[in-house]
Amino acid sequence: MERASASGVSVVRRRGGGGAVLLRPGDHLWLDAWIPRDDPLWEADVAVAALWCGAWWRNALAQIGVAACVVHEGRSEPGPQGALVCFSGRGPGEVFQAGRKLMGMSQWRSREGSLFRSCAYTHWDPAPLVELFDLDLPTRESLVKNLARSAVGVDDLDLTGSPMTALGETLVSSFPTWSEDRSHSRA
Repeated sequence: MERASASGVSVVRRRGGGGAVLLRPGDHLWLDAWIPRDDPLWEADVAVAALWCGAWWRNALAQIGVAACVVHEGRSEPGPQGALVCFSGRGPGEVFQAGRKLMGMSQWRSREGSLFRSCAYTHWDPAPLVELFDLDLPTRESLVKNLARSAVGVDDLDLTGSPMTALGETLVSSFPTWSEDRSHSRA
């Protein structure tokens, strides 16, 4: 926390838990979705509940030209650095392309429903985040090297135009509605 404060970075804890995420203006696309308990998308099983969100992102990514995305099904798999950095682990509903995390998610639940917080980076560079951790230099360098392979940003993919703008527009225009069949959430 001291390194973050000294760098002018505010530290906020997500109620949904998970490792650290660094958000800077213009470097990410962040979408929250609140699903009330009476919504057809609401699911009691936490591991299944996020699959609709992952399918929504995967479909939007396909529409802008990102092929072969996979939605992680099952329980969380934090991996060796997952408790420290969100984009190094695997959680239910998160989207991967060629084995690298493209969209990360956290989920917070209450009696009223579930809040899904989803994020994709424009460009994945773990160095600025790792610099905020109170670790010795060799450990930070090793961590950056290991984390560089764990994720990918939308602009790191071979796409034309303005992929983040197109992705945001596609996600907003394709949000699942009450009348949609839920079978897509397990696809």
